Amino acid sequence: MSEALAVRFEAILRATPNLMRVLSAARDLGLPDWLITSGAIYQPVLNSLTGRDADHGIKDYDLFYYDPSDLSYEAEDVVIRAAARAFPPDLAPLVEVRNQARVHLWFEAHFGEAYAPLSCSAEALSRFTSATFAVGAALEADGRLRIEAPFGLEDLFALRLRPNPLRATKGFARTAQRALERWPELVVEAPAA
Repeated sequence: MSEALAVRFEAILRATPNLMRVLSAARDLGLPDWLITSGAIYQPVLNSLTGRDADHGIKDYDLFYYDPSDLSYEAEDVVIRAAARAFPPDLAPLVEVRNQARVHLWFEAHFGEAYAPLSCSAEALSRFTSATFAVGAALEADGRLRIEAPFGLEDLFALRLRPNPLRATKGFARTAQRALERWPELVVEAPAA
């Protein structure tokens, strides 16, 4: 990952007040191997680059954590309920909590695609529909931001939307269409034939 882009990326995230509130509350939950991912992380960058409000397009905050000790929905629900109490009331309904250790149990039934078990939360990013959107961040106890971007940040800062080169999915066209509705400045790279 380019150091210069990582510095710009962190500055944009830190200048997004609602995201920083979510990161702070997530850190205080003390969940194992956690990340805020998806739109809550890449959308502030797109918004900054295209002159939009920092929260433009953000509909939720995906909170991933990884706990293989209990793969039941009941255990995950305990965490979901704790998170609902921990986040500020205006943001709590927007936080979607998922234990990445159990995604393989329901993914295929929900999305119609096979999904092998994960070994950590960051590995989930490498399976996103778009490599461009495969980013996550966690706020460490000392205030540092830990950034996860398995495909780097170059595409994001170039406003280039490309499919995941490691995992072809059925959802890229839909992802690209929704993204173009919010950021028509994006250049979409077609999936390989």
